[in-house]
Amino acid sequence: MHNFKELKVWQKSMDLAIAIYKVIACLPSDEKYGLVSQMKRCAISISSNIAEGSGRGSSAQFKYFLSISQGSAFELETQLILAKRLELLDDTFATDLIDRTIEIQKMVCALERKLTNK
Repeated sequence: MHNFKELKVWQKSMDLAIAIYKVIACLPSDEKYGLVSQMKRCAISISSNIAEGSGRGSSAQFKYFLSISQGSAFELETQLILAKRLELLDDTFATDLIDRTIEIQKMVCALERKLTNK
C-alpha cells in the first residue's frame, strides 16, 4: 500500500483539478452539461484513481487504477484542446493546462513502469 498523499503525481493532479475548476467557471453556461461536466469528471478522476489504486493490495491492482487515471488524463487533454480550438479558453491558459496534463501523463507512465519493475 502506498500513501497516495505523498505521491508527487497525486499532488500535481490535485493541483490540476483545482486549476480546471477555476478555469471552467469562466466557460459559457450552455457548456455546463457538455464540455464543463466532462472536464470536471476527468480532472477529478485522475487523482481519485491514483488514490484508489494506491490503497489496493497489489501492484497489479495499483497499475490497473493508474491506467484508468492515465485514460482520464488523455481525455482531459483532448477536451482542453477542443476548448482551445473553440476559443472557449484563452490560449495561454489552455496551453498551460495542456502542458500540466501532459506532465501528469508522463508521471503516471513512470509510476506504472516502476511498479512493473518491482
